[in-house]
Amino acid sequence: MDERTLRKALSSILLGGLRTFDQTGSTNDVALAWAADGAPNLALVCAEEQTSGRGRGDRRWFSPAGTALAFSLVLRPLPGEEQSVSLFSGLGALAVCEALGMCGLHPEIKWPNDVLINRRKVCGILAEAVWMGEKADSIVLGIGVNVKPEALPPPDQLNFPATSIEAEMGKSVDRLALLRDILESLLHWRGLLGKDVFTNAWENYLAFRGEQVEIRTVGVPARTGQVEGLERDGSLRLRSRDGQVFTVQFGEVHLRPVL
Repeated sequence: MDERTLRKALSSILLGGLRTFDQTGSTNDVALAWAADGAPNLALVCAEEQTSGRGRGDRRWFSPAGTALAFSLVLRPLPGEEQSVSLFSGLGALAVCEALGMCGLHPEIKWPNDVLINRRKVCGILAEAVWMGEKADSIVLGIGVNVKPEALPPPDQLNFPATSIEAEMGKSVDRLALLRDILESLLHWRGLLGKDVFTNAWENYLAFRGEQVEIRTVGVPARTGQVEGLERDGSLRLRSRDGQVFTVQFGEVHLRPVL
């Protein structure tokens, strides 16, 4: 995935900048450093291989060379987006789902930041904000997609069942075309961030709707509830067994279906 080939594949997208790596530790770390050094809006970092990719809670994201999409996008908040920082994980997940739908797949979003196919994780998203006082100076949106079966980590390193796009489709996938489709979808939905149409589209992909799930948050007793949908700020709305509606905010949340 050399820079010249990547620029040609993404010629329909007005990027703010592009940095490519055969190997790097974490595209989010590179993008965060670039953002601190003045990276413009829509600056993109891509890597063929990540040796220390990160998910939420600093969990490792396994990205062997040539098997996945591993990229991070620097987003400078536009007017009106300053109050929507919590929605950027959903923005990334929605864009991935729409792109996978174009491949004939039926993805779902495991709130808050994973994409599933057939109840198996195919994509993880990590949104990290850089703050200047109380103002978000930039958001780095990191996305990792398992394209080939070789992208999956060893079974003993999985904390949720996983799959890959090619395993689900039974044929090879053009990674550059997939990246272009994700970015084009992301730019479309970014223009609708915070609006009802955005929340509704995100909610339509929501996994486990109508099902009982267990929510575990660090320092808080586990709660069980039926997934009802999303609030406009992206928080998850559930109903307890005694009929009480409650919401879960973003943070270090573990969501699992109750079997």
